[in-house]
Amino acid sequence: MRKEPPAPHPQSIAHIQGRFNVAASVGRILIADDEPKIRSFVGRALNAAGYDTDFADDGAMALRVARQHHYDLVILDLVMPEVDGRQALRELLATRPGQPVIVLSCVADVTAKVEMLELGAQDYLTKPFALAELIARVKARLRAESGQSPGEVIRAGGVALDVSHMIADIGQGPVSLAKLEFLLLRELMDHVGESVPKSRLLASVWGYDSDPGSNVIDACIWRLRSKLGFDLIKTVRGEGYQLIAR
Repeated sequence: MRKEPPAPHPQSIAHIQGRFNVAASVGRILIADDEPKIRSFVGRALNAAGYDTDFADDGAMALRVARQHHYDLVILDLVMPEVDGRQALRELLATRPGQPVIVLSCVADVTAKVEMLELGAQDYLTKPFALAELIARVKARLRAESGQSPGEVIRAGGVALDVSHMIADIGQGPVSLAKLEFLLLRELMDHVGESVPKSRLLASVWGYDSDPGSNVIDACIWRLRSKLGFDLIKTVRGEGYQLIAR
């Protein structure tokens, strides 16, 4: 039997505990990862931040445990034995459609990130990672799910965007957005009335350093237009896209 690795350096735990100052037992989190070191490291950091944690060391166990118990959040690795993270995410969300999931994986491929977000994961963080960033993302996700988010709303080009809940409104009622749709719309809203180059959109939303020759932006723009109106976003030929100023 493999032994769990020693705890992270005490100063690391103290830093997390002091920086985030979270009251005890503010959320129950399942950590699904086949690496004992990662389970221990992440688990101890989350405990220090005030969260309760359970563990699964493969995808099949993660599915079984997540179906038997309520978790405020699941932190899910992709590369695991028995059932991999992709299949575990599909099956988990099929039975628990509202289950919040953050993918934490060494798979840094942009295609994998896009796939997991489109399947329904709320966030994707690659290894190696900073504990402070992971805890901040966990806090933000749990705050949004519990309804305790500050409800920040930004407005531009006739669009009101609820940042916490990824909901857009152009005056005809709220419309829920997928993660990539939200990120793309927010980038356009930050530059309302300006043409935003495709290269910038690819870098800020998808993480591409160069154009892969795919139509991921065009497809996402089409989905936004179908939800919010086809006259909202203008195509600037040879350049990119522009949110019309109203």
